[in-house]
Amino acid sequence: MLGVGIALGAVVAIPRACAQETQALKLSPLLEARLREEHVDQTGIADNADALTLRVRAGVLATRGRLNALVEAEGTLAIVDDYYDGLHGPPTRPLVPDPQDVAIYRAQIQYKDKHVALTLGRQRISLDDDRFVDAALFRQNGQSFDAVRLEWTGVQGLRADLTYAWNLRTIWGVDGEGARPASTPGTNLFGEVGYTTPLGTITAFGYLVSQDDASFQGFRLSSQTWGARLSGSQPIASGTKLSYRLSYARQSDWRRNPNNYSADFYLADIGLDVAHFRVGGGYEVVGASKGAPFTSFQFPVGSGIRYRGWASKFNPTPPDGVRDLYGSIGYSLPRLGPFKAFGVQAFYHRFDSDRLVRHYGDELDALVGGKLGHYALSLRLADYYADHFATRTRKAWVQLDWTF
Repeated sequence: MLGVGIALGAVVAIPRACAQETQALKLSPLLEARLREEHVDQTGIADNADALTLRVRAGVLATRGRLNALVEAEGTLAIVDDYYDGLHGPPTRPLVPDPQDVAIYRAQIQYKDKHVALTLGRQRISLDDDRFVDAALFRQNGQSFDAVRLEWTGVQGLRADLTYAWNLRTIWGVDGEGARPASTPGTNLFGEVGYTTPLGTITAFGYLVSQDDASFQGFRLSSQTWGARLSGSQPIASGTKLSYRLSYARQSDWRRNPNNYSADFYLADIGLDVAHFRVGGGYEVVGASKGAPFTSFQFPVGSGIRYRGWASKFNPTPPDGVRDLYGSIGYSLPRLGPFKAFGVQAFYHRFDSDRLVRHYGDELDALVGGKLGHYALSLRLADYYADHFATRTRKAWVQLDWTF
């Protein structure tokens, strides 16, 4: 009821605010481009994949007082298409899920003041650490939501974020179909309430996902997820900071999902920043239930690459779940020669199953990147060594981003 009251209050306030605003209309262009080469060498597939793709987004933001409207189109072109994009042709090469596409990426209107932001339309949504609800920013065709979203910060230290989404526009673009659809209609409810304490930010969340298209895994990705998260950091010496995250969630079937299951998620993560160096590690358990497909903990609208290794061998989650023991080391500089925000990172993952514990495999990931004016250049590598799950997979990305 609190969320409903906030929403009604915001809606009532909009006409009054509009009547008071006399500022001139301001138009701001939106323009960005990304050129990326992705190479995949996967055991069991004779030919390698090479995908040289160009993604361009262009649009305009119109602002007047507390109201703004935004429209943005997106186009992806395969300059070199020696890869399987998931939709066209036989899978004789490894999958690179960046099909060619031209579409409206965002089209939204928003009211925003000091404590309230109310957004309606096709929009980009990434919540908290992007794990459960994400805009899939790494892929060329981003993920967006047809939704109404309310963000409220009316009490110091307290925030509420409520979303109702009736459609998800996927990374598969306008040609998507079947298990890789262009969009998935449904009833999706995302809610977070966070409170900032001296220890860190404590967030309670609920993510209800309904996939109402039978061709998309037969409704088996419809789920309800409830949990809590603690995220914070503490200075422990001059130039030294300790950061930490703890999270627990429980997921079960929802609405038309034919599976009757429940599975747990656990996360403990710690990091230490010393001058320009950062070391960290953690343990993530993506739980299993019965060992049947789609009865393990899933992330149907979450990040597809950021977690559990960049080789993306565990999306969707295997029937027996995943235990990910990982460590990382990194070095960053605010400037290196002509580059700003220059950094180098390396990660190690040991993957095991949650149910009937066995060793899936290991993965090494590395990233180097920096910014140069309006450009950002990065090189990313992933090498998955299979033991009892999937096959050896090596991936490399060279990426150039430009923002107006």
